Amino acid sequence: MTGSLFTGLKVIDCASWIAGPAAATMLSDFGADVIKIEPPGAGDPWRASQPIPGKKVDYYWQLTSRNKRSLALDLKHPDGQAVLHRLVATADVFITNFPLPVRDRLRMAPADLTPLNPRLIYASFTAYGEAGEEAAKTGFDSTAYWARTGLMDMVRSDADTVPSRSMPGMGDFPSATGVYAAIVTALYRREKTGQGGVVRSSLLQNGLWANGCAVQTRLFGENVALRPHRDDAPNALANHYRSRDGRWFIMALFNEQRQLRSFLEAIGREDLTDDPRFATTDARKQHARELVIILDEVFSRRDLAEWRTILDGVGITFGIVATVNEALDDPQMRHAGALVPFADGRELTVMTPFHIDGVTKISAERAPSVGQHNEAVLREAGYTADDVERLRGLGVVA
Repeated sequence: MTGSLFTGLKVIDCASWIAGPAAATMLSDFGADVIKIEPPGAGDPWRASQPIPGKKVDYYWQLTSRNKRSLALDLKHPDGQAVLHRLVATADVFITNFPLPVRDRLRMAPADLTPLNPRLIYASFTAYGEAGEEAAKTGFDSTAYWARTGLMDMVRSDADTVPSRSMPGMGDFPSATGVYAAIVTALYRREKTGQGGVVRSSLLQNGLWANGCAVQTRLFGENVALRPHRDDAPNALANHYRSRDGRWFIMALFNEQRQLRSFLEAIGREDLTDDPRFATTDARKQHARELVIILDEVFSRRDLAEWRTILDGVGITFGIVATVNEALDDPQMRHAGALVPFADGRELTVMTPFHIDGVTKISAERAPSVGQHNEAVLREAGYTADDVERLRGLGVVA
């Protein structure tokens, strides 16, 4: 691996599924040496989660485990716990999302690990936080981030439709960014004080942050109603429309007074400029449904490609409702650095969503097989070849 900002930083990823491991992936993109701890045998259960029935390709695993080294370690065995403790003694960051009671049983709670290394950043991630009756409750982003925080209820086409299910990882990846931010903030504090410490985050807290606009409104005593159907949108100029070829796009024309005339001229409805129903912002709100009906008819006359050219030509902010296939073929995704090739040049991967000028991210290495780096990691930790064989014989390592 080439050098980068976190080259030399040792991270232990002792988490499962998405949010915790994805935070470690973000550190790895900037050069950190991430050791992935997973159980011998099948490894992390996230490996077996596949989007396409019958396919054996670990698509998800390649995303969240790139650049990492795998150590297949039985943490239920005292010798496995001893290996973990030895690794922690020289690590910079330890990440886990194991349920709190499991951490106690496996001797990997903060009270077990932080005394071994005063510079250690212990990153704890849970579903519902670490206080209260639900502190030990398990959860996924669909249950704790998406459903519990009001997002699932609010993100639907109207009050009469069923709540929308989230996509896999839809809450985990934003939560991973929160975990990463906590870790980096603690590393900054360590630079100033020399001391490590414990950082904590949860799906619940990240989900509430994502739904912050609605939640803050309610906290000030206002009722937050479900959004109306798009036919009854309160602002017809910030609504989604369908083109002649059946494609949807959404406009966000918020600077109405400055852009309205050029917009109406561009779509061939300059006659509406002086229409009293639409002459002012208040009037457009009162007659929003009528304007939606007009724009529905206008946009049905041309294909999406034509409308993109027209709206771009007058500086209207809008976005097409793209399919996943279109997102992959979108050249802007590569220009922005959102999609990059793996180091071997085959296929692409989704990259960390930020960049630092003057800092190069490492090339994305393929995710490891279960226990692929057992011997290397153990030997680096001071175990002899005989020690490694003994641990293998005990079943402590794969």
